[in-house]
Amino acid sequence: MKTNQKIAVLAIASAAILSGCGTPQNNTDYPNNTYPVSNAPVYNSAYGVVDSIQVVQASSGNSGVGGALVGGVVGGVVGNQIGGGSGRALATAAGAVGGALVGNQIQRNNQQTRDVYQVGVRLDNGAYQTMTLDSVNDLRVGDRVRIENSRVYRY
Repeated sequence: MKTNQKIAVLAIASAAILSGCGTPQNNTDYPNNTYPVSNAPVYNSAYGVVDSIQVVQASSGNSGVGGALVGGVVGGVVGNQIGGGSGRALATAAGAVGGALVGNQIQRNNQQTRDVYQVGVRLDNGAYQTMTLDSVNDLRVGDRVRIENSRVYRY
Protein backbone atom coordinates (compact mmCIF):
# COMPACT_ATOMS: atom_id res chain seq x y z
CA MET A 1 0.00 0.00 0.00
CA LYS A 2 2.81 2.40 0.83
CA THR A 3 4.41 1.68 -2.55
CA ASN A 4 1.19 2.65 -4.35
CA GLN A 5 0.95 5.85 -2.33
CA LYS A 6 4.56 6.77 -3.16
CA ILE A 7 3.96 6.14 -6.86
CA ALA A 8 0.77 8.23 -6.78
CA VAL A 9 2.49 11.10 -4.96
CA LEU A 10 5.45 10.91 -7.36
CA ALA A 11 3.11 10.95 -10.39
CA ILE A 12 1.12 13.93 -9.08
CA ALA A 13 4.32 15.85 -8.25
CA SER A 14 5.77 15.09 -11.70
CA ALA A 15 2.58 16.24 -13.40
CA ALA A 16 2.55 19.45 -11.38
CA ILE A 17 6.19 20.20 -12.21
CA LEU A 18 5.84 19.40 -15.91
CA SER A 19 2.64 21.45 -16.29
CA GLY A 20 4.72 24.57 -15.66
CA CYS A 21 6.72 23.83 -18.82
CA GLY A 22 3.75 24.19 -21.19
CA THR A 23 2.85 27.25 -23.24
CA PRO A 24 -0.20 29.12 -22.02
CA GLN A 25 -3.10 28.76 -24.44
CA ASN A 26 -4.97 31.94 -23.49
CA ASN A 27 -2.19 34.49 -23.63
CA THR A 28 -3.99 37.81 -23.99
CA ASP A 29 -0.88 39.83 -24.89
CA TYR A 30 0.21 37.61 -27.80
CA PRO A 31 -2.54 35.19 -28.82
CA ASN A 32 -1.52 32.11 -30.80
CA ASN A 33 2.14 32.77 -29.98
CA THR A 34 2.36 35.66 -32.43
CA TYR A 35 4.63 38.49 -31.47
CA PRO A 36 4.67 42.03 -32.79
CA VAL A 37 6.89 42.62 -35.80
CA SER A 38 8.34 46.00 -36.56
CA ASN A 39 7.61 47.30 -40.04
CA ALA A 40 10.37 49.87 -39.76
CA PRO A 41 12.80 49.76 -42.70
CA VAL A 42 16.15 48.16 -42.08
CA TYR A 43 19.08 50.37 -43.00
CA ASN A 44 22.33 48.76 -44.00
CA SER A 45 25.23 51.11 -44.36
CA ALA A 46 28.91 50.64 -44.98
CA TYR A 47 31.81 52.96 -45.68
CA GLY A 48 34.64 52.57 -48.14
CA VAL A 49 36.59 53.94 -51.10
CA VAL A 50 35.66 53.68 -54.79
CA ASP A 51 38.12 51.24 -56.35
CA SER A 52 36.82 51.06 -59.93
CA ILE A 53 34.11 52.37 -62.25
CA GLN A 54 33.35 50.46 -65.45
CA VAL A 55 30.77 51.06 -68.17
CA VAL A 56 28.94 47.85 -69.14
CA GLN A 57 26.01 47.00 -71.39
CA ALA A 58 22.75 45.91 -69.75
CA SER A 59 19.83 44.45 -71.68
CA SER A 60 16.26 45.54 -71.20
CA GLY A 61 15.52 42.31 -69.33
CA ASN A 62 13.16 40.69 -71.84
CA SER A 63 13.74 36.96 -71.99
CA GLY A 64 12.03 36.27 -75.31
CA VAL A 65 9.09 34.47 -73.72
CA GLY A 66 6.53 36.94 -75.11
CA GLY A 67 7.91 36.53 -78.62
CA ALA A 68 7.84 32.76 -78.28
CA LEU A 69 4.24 32.86 -77.09
CA VAL A 70 3.02 35.10 -79.91
CA GLY A 71 5.07 33.19 -82.49
CA GLY A 72 3.70 29.88 -81.25
CA VAL A 73 0.10 31.06 -81.56
CA VAL A 74 0.63 32.53 -85.03
CA GLY A 75 2.52 29.44 -86.18
CA GLY A 76 -0.22 27.17 -84.86
CA VAL A 77 -2.92 29.12 -86.68
CA VAL A 78 -0.95 29.08 -89.94
CA GLY A 79 -0.18 25.36 -89.55
CA ASN A 80 -3.85 24.66 -88.94
CA GLN A 81 -4.77 26.44 -92.18
CA ILE A 82 -2.19 24.53 -94.23
CA GLY A 83 -2.82 21.02 -92.98
CA GLY A 84 -5.74 18.93 -94.06
CA GLY A 85 -7.31 15.72 -92.78
CA SER A 86 -5.14 13.68 -90.42
CA GLY A 87 -2.10 15.88 -91.19
CA ARG A 88 -3.80 18.96 -89.78
CA ALA A 89 -2.78 18.17 -86.17
CA LEU A 90 0.81 17.54 -87.24
CA ALA A 91 0.92 20.77 -89.28
CA THR A 92 -0.57 22.73 -86.36
CA ALA A 93 2.00 21.35 -83.90
CA ALA A 94 4.89 21.93 -86.30
CA GLY A 95 3.68 25.48 -86.97
CA ALA A 96 3.38 26.23 -83.25
CA VAL A 97 6.89 24.95 -82.48
CA GLY A 98 8.43 26.70 -85.47
CA GLY A 99 6.58 29.94 -84.73
CA ALA A 100 7.70 29.85 -81.10
CA LEU A 101 11.34 29.44 -82.12
CA VAL A 102 11.17 32.24 -84.68
CA GLY A 103 9.25 34.59 -82.33
CA ASN A 104 11.75 33.99 -79.53
CA GLN A 105 14.69 34.78 -81.82
CA ILE A 106 13.05 37.92 -83.22
CA GLN A 107 12.39 39.28 -79.74
CA ARG A 108 15.96 38.55 -78.58
CA ASN A 109 17.34 40.33 -81.65
CA ASN A 110 15.19 43.39 -80.94
CA GLN A 111 16.25 43.77 -77.31
CA GLN A 112 17.66 47.16 -76.48
CA THR A 113 20.78 47.58 -74.42
CA ARG A 114 21.84 50.55 -72.34
CA ASP A 115 24.97 51.68 -70.57
CA VAL A 116 25.19 51.15 -66.83
CA TYR A 117 28.08 51.57 -64.43
CA GLN A 118 29.64 48.88 -62.26
CA VAL A 119 31.14 50.59 -59.25
CA GLY A 120 33.60 48.59 -57.15
CA VAL A 121 34.01 49.74 -53.55
CA ARG A 122 36.68 48.54 -51.11
CA LEU A 123 34.89 48.66 -47.75
CA ASP A 124 36.56 49.71 -44.50
CA ASN A 125 36.14 46.19 -43.11
CA GLY A 126 38.24 44.79 -46.00
CA ALA A 127 35.33 43.40 -48.03
CA TYR A 128 34.75 44.33 -51.66
CA GLN A 129 31.33 45.23 -53.03
CA THR A 130 30.32 45.79 -56.66
CA MET A 131 27.16 47.71 -57.42
CA THR A 132 25.42 48.40 -60.73
CA LEU A 133 24.20 51.99 -61.05
CA ASP A 134 22.37 53.87 -63.81
CA SER A 135 24.55 56.94 -63.33
CA VAL A 136 27.59 57.89 -61.28
CA ASN A 137 27.12 61.68 -61.43
CA ASP A 138 30.26 63.15 -59.87
CA LEU A 139 31.60 59.90 -58.41
CA ARG A 140 35.30 59.23 -59.13
CA VAL A 141 37.81 56.49 -58.33
CA GLY A 142 39.34 57.21 -54.92
CA ASP A 143 36.26 58.98 -53.52
CA ARG A 144 35.22 58.13 -49.97
CA VAL A 145 31.65 56.80 -50.07
CA ARG A 146 28.83 55.52 -47.90
CA ILE A 147 26.73 52.64 -49.22
CA GLU A 148 23.23 52.66 -47.82
CA ASN A 149 20.43 50.39 -49.05
CA SER A 150 22.09 49.72 -52.43
CA ARG A 151 22.84 53.39 -53.07
CA VAL A 152 26.24 55.05 -53.13
CA TYR A 153 26.78 58.49 -51.62
CA ARG A 154 29.95 60.58 -51.55
CA TYR A 155 31.08 60.98 -47.99
